[in-house]
Amino acid sequence: MTKTPLFSVLVAYYNNFEFFEEFYRSVFNQTYQNFEIVLVDDCSTDHSLEKIREITATDTRVRIFKNEKNEGVGFTKKKCIELAKGEICGFIDPDDAVSKDALQLSIQQFQDRSEIVATYSKIIFCDENLKPLKVFSRTTKVKNGEKYFFNINNEVSHFFTFRRETYFKTVGINENLTSSVDFDLYLKLYEKGDFKYIPKPLYFYRQHRQGVSQDKTKKEKLHQNWRKVLLDTCARRGISNINGLEISANIDIAKVLFEKENTIVKKIQRRIFRLFNA
Repeated sequence: MTKTPLFSVLVAYYNNFEFFEEFYRSVFNQTYQNFEIVLVDDCSTDHSLEKIREITATDTRVRIFKNEKNEGVGFTKKKCIELAKGEICGFIDPDDAVSKDALQLSIQQFQDRSEIVATYSKIIFCDENLKPLKVFSRTTKVKNGEKYFFNINNEVSHFFTFRRETYFKTVGINENLTSSVDFDLYLKLYEKGDFKYIPKPLYFYRQHRQGVSQDKTKKEKLHQNWRKVLLDTCARRGISNINGLEISANIDIAKVLFEKENTIVKKIQRRIFRLFNA
């Protein structure tokens, strides 16, 4: 890794101009300045891409692309990585923001240990105006190299950064996913090396009515995509049964894994691990 590696901020964009300037300001003001912004527009319908081009016209670090047709978030995020030039990458949604030291603290982890393939931090839930509400409590340090780690308790989340070269050792993001894309990325990279937890809130997650995770009409599709990610992960890892139950598309695998990972014994084991690996 070079002394000051290029960091690629990846943005899968679609109709989010209302919040874009706040996102852009949070990246522009980073303490670590060797970065690029790779924005791929998935054929926005609100004419916001023209406004973004105007705002960023004098910033040579911003590279803007547009899909030929609306493809969905899986395709768009995959394209972001393929177009990036940085050694280290990290997705930031255009309606969210990051702390001023988010890039710097993440980069430092990769420079300290070559076996680290990804980092993640605590995340702050915010209201529609990006006013902090609470720190997400589930994010925590995880044990590396566990065959049965599925991030079922959301231990790994934003701000997530990764080595681009390691990503290309995976099969890549499933471009057909319309949700759970980040989880798909996490689990594939987890299989390739160590994750490093940064116990500080670096990512500000905006909760608003337009957000995909807040749209109740899409809950079933969200569940289907999550199930697909889990089944694919089992297939990659050669897991055919869990606790004597055969893995198939007919079972609620998320429920099975949640029950497996949240027994009293498992919870105690995780507490002991975190106690001795703080």
